[in-house]
Amino acid sequence: MEEVETSDAPDAIGPYSQGIIDDGRVYVSGQGPVDPETNEIVSEDVSEQTAQTLRNIGAILDAAGTSFENVLQANVYVTNMDNYEAVNEVYAEFMTEPYPARAAMEISRLPIDIEVEIEVVAKKE
Repeated sequence: MEEVETSDAPDAIGPYSQGIIDDGRVYVSGQGPVDPETNEIVSEDVSEQTAQTLRNIGAILDAAGTSFENVLQANVYVTNMDNYEAVNEVYAEFMTEPYPARAAMEISRLPIDIEVEIEVVAKKE
């Protein structure tokens, strides 16, 4: 097992790694819309939050030596399912076909006051 760490994504806010590589897979912990340079939430707009969340995931995937093209599975957490379509529009800009297997769920709260969090599993290139 190997830890993935990059300054191009926000630091973990608890006892977990940004990502882990194991047995040819990269497991990226749930990421949110925090700018890694300022440690601030980028916006209240869910589309902008989703884009930053995916940029953070992309930075971790890159640090692990892989990319969105190799994402196998994703979990998307939203605090309001009314934002589902807006999240999907941005998500589709980052993911490639065939799209990864995915679950999307509405949850009541996240560790910080954000609208979306996404975690992924990818294969190593």
